[in-house]
This record gives sequence, C-alpha cells and structure tokens, in this order.
Amino acid sequence: MEAIDLYYLHRVDPNVSIEDVAQTMQDLRKEGKIKHWGLSEAGVQTVRKAHQVEPLTAVQNEYSLWWREPEKELFLVLEELGIGLVTFSPLGKGFLTGSFDEHTQFDEKDGRRIYPRFKPEALKANQAFVELLKGIAASKGATPAQIALSWILAQRPWIVPIPGTTKLHRLEELTQIDEATRQITIVGNCYTPELEKRVGL
Repeated sequence: MEAIDLYYLHRVDPNVSIEDVAQTMQDLRKEGKIKHWGLSEAGVQTVRKAHQVEPLTAVQNEYSLWWREPEKELFLVLEELGIGLVTFSPLGKGFLTGSFDEHTQFDEKDGRRIYPRFKPEALKANQAFVELLKGIAASKGATPAQIALSWILAQRPWIVPIPGTTKLHRLEELTQIDEATRQITIVGNCYTPELEKRVGL
C-alpha cells in the first residue's frame, strides 16, 4: 500500500483530545500509512500540544495580503517548532485578482455570498486595496494575482500558498505549460563536472 505524503486533520474536534489525535497519527506513520501530518486552522496551543506528541509537518491556515492574522501568533510558533505553513485563499478568495467590484453578483452556490468582505459595501470600500495592487502590478508587467502570490512567497521560506480555482481552463493552462515545456530540450548541464563532483551529484 502506498503511504499518504501529508495527511491533514482539517477540523479540530473540541471533544477529542488533540494528544490522542497526534498519537493516532504517530501510529499511522509507524504503520507506514502516512509520511507526515498536519492541522488545519488550529490554535497555537493546539499546535504545540499536537507537535509534542507527534511532530507536525504543516499547518494550513488562511493567509494573504488582506488576511494577516497568522502573523500575530502563529508565525512565531511555526518558526520555533520548524513547521511549515500552507496558506489557503492566498488571493483573498479571488478578491486580490481585481476581478470583483460592488456590482459583482455571486452565484447562489458561491460561498462568498455570505462573507462580510464580499458584501457590496465592503467590496466598494476595499477597492482601494485592489487599485494599489493593480498599480504595483502594472509597474512590474504582472497581474495583481502574481503580485499577491509573490508577496506571500517572500514572507518566509517555509510558506507554501495553495491557490484554488473553480475554472477548468485554469487547470488546462497548467497542462498546456507542462506539455509545451516538455517539447523543448534544455541545452547544457546545471553545473560543471568539477562542481558536480564537489557537491556530490
């Protein structure tokens, strides 16, 4: 059986001891069923308790230019314990792409309809934020989304953003990039033969 590379507990159950959960994860790792484990949206004390029983590899939390709460406490704990941060909604649930304004109508099935930041008055008030991003992006020949993702990557070396999409053509773009680059033969090695020997390649 293949092992799961990174197994997440996506919601902490307040009725179950996090130490018991961590012990179960340790058992799964020893049995070869998982390689690493992580928590999603867990408080710093929960992270500490879990990590003490079975070291965490990652904590998943929302983090973006317009949601910087993890910087207050979580960053310090993750850095101290050597845990990575996997950030969901790094584009502010799409807001930082510059695609929305106060006139945007969300589909009935779109969860953003219930979020306070996506109400028309909030979208209008927060538009200054997007305009700032657009200005920076234009000066760099980039998109607001690229600037927002670059900003996250520049914060800490142990942060990995996971942008999501509901659009099939975005996934198809990745496939096209992969297929196109495979058709190009790269000329020249990364290192000289002497350097390869030195670094043990």
